[in-house]
Amino acid sequence: MSSSALHIDAVPYKPRLGFVGLGWIGRNRLASVVEAGVAEIAALHDPQASAAEEGHKVSPDTVLFSSFEELLHHDLDGVVIATPNRFHAEQAIAAFEHGIAVFCQKPLGRNAFETRRIVEAARNADSLLGVDLCYGAIPAMQAVSKLVESGALGKIFAVDARFHNGYGPDKAWFYDYVLSGGGCVLDLGPHLLDLALRPLGFPRVAQVQSSLFASGKLMNKGSQEIEDYAVATIETADDTVISLSCCWNLHMGSDAEIEIAFYGTEGGAALRNVNGSFYDFVAQRFDRTRTETLSSPEDSKWQWGGLVTVEWIKQLASDGSFNPKAERFVEIAELIDRIYTSCD
Repeated sequence: MSSSALHIDAVPYKPRLGFVGLGWIGRNRLASVVEAGVAEIAALHDPQASAAEEGHKVSPDTVLFSSFEELLHHDLDGVVIATPNRFHAEQAIAAFEHGIAVFCQKPLGRNAFETRRIVEAARNADSLLGVDLCYGAIPAMQAVSKLVESGALGKIFAVDARFHNGYGPDKAWFYDYVLSGGGCVLDLGPHLLDLALRPLGFPRVAQVQSSLFASGKLMNKGSQEIEDYAVATIETADDTVISLSCCWNLHMGSDAEIEIAFYGTEGGAALRNVNGSFYDFVAQRFDRTRTETLSSPEDSKWQWGGLVTVEWIKQLASDGSFNPKAERFVEIAELIDRIYTSCD
């Protein structure tokens, strides 16, 4: 194994998986699972022939199906969905109806209504549901989360969550409202909200105020334009203020700025990317003007994109039943809906 390989424990058995959607993200997750060796890759599908061919190169002995419906009849334990947002709900629900567990790219649904339907389908099928919120699994974020959860930072009263992207998605469907359901908030917001809320125990949200922009123009509430810049202030019922901002195509001088910082009465801690990287992160603890490094970029040189996928497979192998924590996906979706409907 290379130094970037996934480090995993043995699984009771290797679940039979299908992969649907073999663009860059889908192939990356497929490659991670192949390298980890925790599953039998049993089926592949992408309606675009070129993407299907590239995915088949990653797992050349796997059966390539011409339709999603055919794939569902191929004796699978689980399916990994990395298709455009428009198809997540119908494909996930169809999988659950066939007794197949689901691991889906974020956002799980284009809105809270779709997300709730998926979670209900998982519960009705008593089947495992996972969402690819990958940043929470990297070692640097784990170090920050443990500090927050331990109470060592005191009462957390402020959280800064930022995901600024120097470029936007390169697929046309992201800019089609019907296919995507939204812009940078729906694309990057699930990551930021999961990182901010999970260490806090998902407190109840009292108030949301937001501003959304499309090509520098302030958007009106209810607009179906695709926003490329957004800021939001989220106040929880226990008096924590979360300041969130995300964007595509910002003139920022680097590829990305990613940060989640927690400020408490007894100290602070933050996850930050290094030198504009999407993959290299540092975790730091703050004591007034002093900084302690908790985790260096070298600690994040794993295939971070596959960590959550592999964890879902391990859960599927040991107990593939419904996990009530899936309700958190609905809470995140509801909050994203509020960001869209609370703009000026």
